[in-house]
Amino acid sequence: MSVLVLVLAVSAACCLGFGFVLQQNAAQRAPLNDFLSFRLLVDLVKVPRWLGGIALMVVGMALGAAALGQGELSLVEPLLATNLLFALALSRRQTRQPLGRQGWAGLLLLAGGVSAFIVAGEPQGGAATADPTRQWLIIGAMIGLALLFTAHAKRSRLSSGPVLLALGAGLLYGVQDALTRVSGEKFSEGGFAELLTGWQPYAVLALGVTGLVLVQSAFETASLRKSLPALTAAQPIAGIICGVGFLGDRLRTDAVALSWEAGGLLAVVAGIILLGLHPAMPTGAAERVRAGQLQPQPQAQ
Repeated sequence: MSVLVLVLAVSAACCLGFGFVLQQNAAQRAPLNDFLSFRLLVDLVKVPRWLGGIALMVVGMALGAAALGQGELSLVEPLLATNLLFALALSRRQTRQPLGRQGWAGLLLLAGGVSAFIVAGEPQGGAATADPTRQWLIIGAMIGLALLFTAHAKRSRLSSGPVLLALGAGLLYGVQDALTRVSGEKFSEGGFAELLTGWQPYAVLALGVTGLVLVQSAFETASLRKSLPALTAAQPIAGIICGVGFLGDRLRTDAVALSWEAGGLLAVVAGIILLGLHPAMPTGAAERVRAGQLQPQPQAQ
């Protein structure tokens, strides 16, 4: 693994993790009737803390794009999942909660799982598939699942809704990462002329804005304990599927390697859940309403 890819991906994870915490700090005070509305972004853009979180996220995405330009999607995505470690670090500073056994266990599982997957899989680049049908099937499946999660979240907005929204956003962000890599390759081959004539950069923008609405709605209605683990787990899985499915990424496929890769991914998900459920993670508006700390907002007619 290139040291440059490692530094870029971990730096991106740091910016993303810090940015998510700042965004949730602001989003939890937004009116609940902005749920799943672009009006939510209009309200949040007036909040300096949210703008700071968005700025960090943009920097993180730029660093992630640079990492994708130097390494395989199947390598970069697990490293980006470590953003939860940085989110927990900032949340602990805000809440002054000790890390405890749960935090250390989650940290070891996440770090060990990422290491096991990368070492066992040995991700390598290859030629992207020339079959557009496979590409559209994979992208369509990811977007279709995200839409299904979002539709169900609208009916259960204060129970399972935040988790479903975060899962949907994670799937969209995974596809966005894959198309970011394709856009980078187009730019390298022909500059802006080649880049702007393709559909991929416009899809990256559309997926980013849509994912942002889903994430902020999840942050608004629930704590990071509910939303961030689902987001952090879904994004690398979707990215790896896209990388192997149509971008030409190759992983070792012998029985021993596959067992370690599967075990590594399971450890990553388990670590994400443990860290995401840590009491240091801040609460959301709906939970504060139920706790009597915030007056409920009137619902839109």
